[in-house]
This record gives sequence, C-alpha cells and structure tokens, in this order.
Amino acid sequence: MTLLQAFVTLPVLLPMLGAAASVIVSRRASLQRVIGVVTLAIVCVVAGVLLVSADRYGPVVAELGGWPAPMGIVLVADRMSALLLLISTLVTLAVLVYAIDQRISDYGRETASTTFHPIFLLLSTGVSLAYLTGDLFTLFVAFEIMLAASYVLITRRTSASRIRSGMTYVIVSLMSSLLFLTAVALVYAATGTVNLADLAGRVALLPDGLKTVLALVLVVVFGIKAAIVPLHFWLPDSYPNAPAPVTALFAGLLTKVGIYALLRTQTLVFPQDHPSLLLLVMAAVTMVVGALGAVAQDDLNRLLSFLLVSHIGFMLFGLAVYTPSGIAGTALYVVHHITVQATLFLVSGLITRRTGTVSISQMGGLAKTAPHLAVLFAIPAITLAGLPPTSGFVAKLALLQAGAEAGTAGRIVAAFVVLASLLTLYAAARVWVRVFWGTPKEPLVDNDPNDELVVGTARSARGMYVGAASLIVVSIVIAVFAGPLSAVTARAGIDLQTRDTYRGAVLGPDEAPGGPGAQPVATVPDVPDGTGAGTAMATDDAEGGTP
Repeated sequence: MTLLQAFVTLPVLLPMLGAAASVIVSRRASLQRVIGVVTLAIVCVVAGVLLVSADRYGPVVAELGGWPAPMGIVLVADRMSALLLLISTLVTLAVLVYAIDQRISDYGRETASTTFHPIFLLLSTGVSLAYLTGDLFTLFVAFEIMLAASYVLITRRTSASRIRSGMTYVIVSLMSSLLFLTAVALVYAATGTVNLADLAGRVALLPDGLKTVLALVLVVVFGIKAAIVPLHFWLPDSYPNAPAPVTALFAGLLTKVGIYALLRTQTLVFPQDHPSLLLLVMAAVTMVVGALGAVAQDDLNRLLSFLLVSHIGFMLFGLAVYTPSGIAGTALYVVHHITVQATLFLVSGLITRRTGTVSISQMGGLAKTAPHLAVLFAIPAITLAGLPPTSGFVAKLALLQAGAEAGTAGRIVAAFVVLASLLTLYAAARVWVRVFWGTPKEPLVDNDPNDELVVGTARSARGMYVGAASLIVVSIVIAVFAGPLSAVTARAGIDLQTRDTYRGAVLGPDEAPGGPGAQPVATVPDVPDGTGAGTAMATDDAEGGTP
C-alpha cells in the first residue's frame, strides 16, 4: 500500500482514534477540545490531497487487509466522494468550534464532557466511511455508526418531552436500517457480491423485474435517510429538538449522505439511459411540500427543517435527469447546501440564545440590537434562495440547464425548481421582517435552563460567531471559484455516468468492459518521494492529461 492509498484510510481512522483518545482524557476539557479540532483539521488536509489526486489521476483505492476486490473491503476516493468528504469535514470543524465555545459559555472552561466530543468524532467517522466505502454492506455499517452517534447527540441534555419527540427519529432510523439490511441480503442473494464495482456488472445480468425491485428498495431506504417526500415526516419533528450545533451537523451532513448513497447506487449499480419519471415526480413533490411547509411555520427551527426537505428535492432532480450535467448539478448543489443549511441552523442557535424563544412571532428588532446577527442570517438566507451571484444561484442554474436539456418532463420539474426557490425567498423574507425589523423585544425567560436548546442570555461566545461566519466564508469561496468547482463536478458527473473509471480502479482495467463514452484508465507510477498513487486510475479528461 502506497502512502497515497494509506491516506484514504485516514478520514476513517483518525476520528475513530480521536474519539478513543477523547474518552481517555475525559477529565481534561482542554485536551478534548484540542484533540477534536486537530483531528478534523488533519482530515480536511487529507481530503484536500485526495481530491487533487482523484481529479488528476483518477480514483485512489485502498484494499484493506491486503484482500483485493471484490472479495475484500475497499475504500475508494474518487472525485465525487473526495469533494463531499472535504466540504463535510470543513463544516464539521466549523460546527465543533461553535459547539466548544457554546459549552464554555454555558458550563465553564474547565468542564469536560465524557460523551459530546467522543460521539461527535464518531459521527465524523461514520460520515467519512459512508463517502469512501466501496461496498454495500460497509455502507450499512457506516450508516449505523452515524445513527448510533446521532441517537446520543439528539437526546443528551434535553427535556423529557423533547426526548419523546426525538424517539420518532430513533424509531424511523431503526426501521430504515432493518430495511437496508434486508436490501443488502437480497442483493447478495441475487448476485453473490456486495462490492459496488462488481455489482455494476452482475446486476445487469439479472431479470428486469428483479432489478426494478432491488432498485426501488434502495430508493426507499435512502429516501428515508435523505428525507424525500413522502418519507420525510420524521425530520421536522426531530431536528428542531436538538441543540443548535447538533441540528446544524445533522442538517448539513446526514441527509446529504443519504443523497450521496442514492446517487452512487443509482448511477453505478442501477444505471438508466433516460430520465426517471418516478424520481422526477418525487423531486417536484419534495420541493413544493417542503417549501409550503416552511411558509406555514412559526417555529424558526421547524421552518428551516422544512426548507431542508424542500431543497433535498433539488438534489434529487439532478439525479432524476440521469445525464452527466444533471449529476454534476446535483454534486454542485450538495456542496453548496451542506454549508448554507448548517450555517442557518447555527445562526438560528445564536438568535434563540438572544431572544429566549424559537417562536418567530415573539421576536423582533434584532437588526437594531444585534446587527451582526442580521448579517449572519441575511447572507446564507439569500444564498439558499438562489439569488445571484451566490453559490445557490450557480448550483440552481446548473440544475435548470440540465433540466432544460432533459425533455418535456425535465422542463416541467425545472419550473418547480423556480417555484420552490420563490417560496424559499418568501419564507426567508418573512423571517427577516418578523425577527429583524420592528420594535426590539426583551429576551424571554428560559423555561428549562438545564438543556442546551434555548437560553435567552442575550449574549453568545465569540467562537460561536466565528464558527457561523467561517461557513459563510466557505459559501462565498464556493461562489467565487464556481468555475473550477463546476469543472470538477462536471468531470465527476461523467465518471458516474460512464462507470468504467470507477470499476477499472477497483477491479482492474480488464474487469471494466468499455462501452459508449467509456474512458480509458491507466496505472499511475510511484513517484520518487514515496507518495505514488499505486493503483489509482486516471482519465483522459483529468487536468494534466493521462500520466
């Protein structure tokens, strides 16, 4: 295993080891904070290296235990997974900075945690494994790691009534996990493998009816995890009941991992050569139902939760088009939405700390008393609505162009994209008018000072603002470098559409038969400094050409 291949394992190993170290030093609060921040910062660097390597030379594959695919477990960093790993880790790091200063503000600098930091890093482990895994069963394990960690985070230091609401999340997640495990068993029984690259060839040999059933089962599984309508009912009741950092992390990452899993399986294992009418309908309904639900809310966190549901439909739309441009639009939209949605929930936490309530009707005048909060809310809000020249505008434009090229059905759903964007803008403007304009109101008294949900202290630690502001900076950077980023996602879309680059990297060039639009692959030689790509594969369209 070369050094670069070893890098593929670090995003999984480092947070896991960091969680163990955090438990060992659970009485030293300062060490817990350092371990968490340093671990995630290193993973960010590793993810950046993997993205550059995958974009230049093709997927980087690590065969765990020395067992080659399809018999062994492999971790694969291609353009799509490396890009999402990088942006997800950046968001996780910013949320951790926010959470650290919130805990210092609420409990004091010397108060350590035996659960928060280890579980937080464990959640990061599950997210990284979900992006990098090359087989269906390990993907199930990754989801279980994320869900086990989320069960703890969503129920810690909160009230009994909120725990009861959070049980909806737990029960639905357990049911989806059972269905996922059943789907893995059915796939293995039908094909004799769970390796994704191997499945891409074996599933094609199955009868059409069986392929359809297996594809639909996985759509339901990942549709629940991604909160696609009508499988979304658990999300608006669950996410608002967790503290702001936890909700921001869940909103930014967990549903996007579901979208990534759907994107990976539907393009690699169950490819189509035409738009999917079922997914187009689900995308349109998800957009509209989520946006209308947001407009009807008075609870700020529930409003943001419904907007999250609505914009999952945007990502599903790009996949439903089933073209390289549509898949590229989905990738670009996921990158944009991870940062913006997490930012909005962090800012919501700052707002509720100052006002002592989540009720929009009981707020007012914050633009006068806290103008910095007004700026922190306005930027991600207009970005989510997709106003130019924000990253949201760039991502939606890519989706609209893909929809316009996909025939009548694509154009119809593209109209729903515009409608949902207008409703998002209306919901954001409604929050702005009621929360930031008008006469300033005194903070309400916190009814339960022992939880971490609503404080009403009228002040927040500086690091909390730094965490939220850093994500806004990331969103602005995405907009500024939209051209190069769009080029990367376009190449990722081609990779997912052709499939042969991924299969050739995992199984070897001889196991990936060429087809229309297939790209040639080549082995990257080891470089003198010991950082050779080993079995990493390259494509002709990569920058710098084939090495």
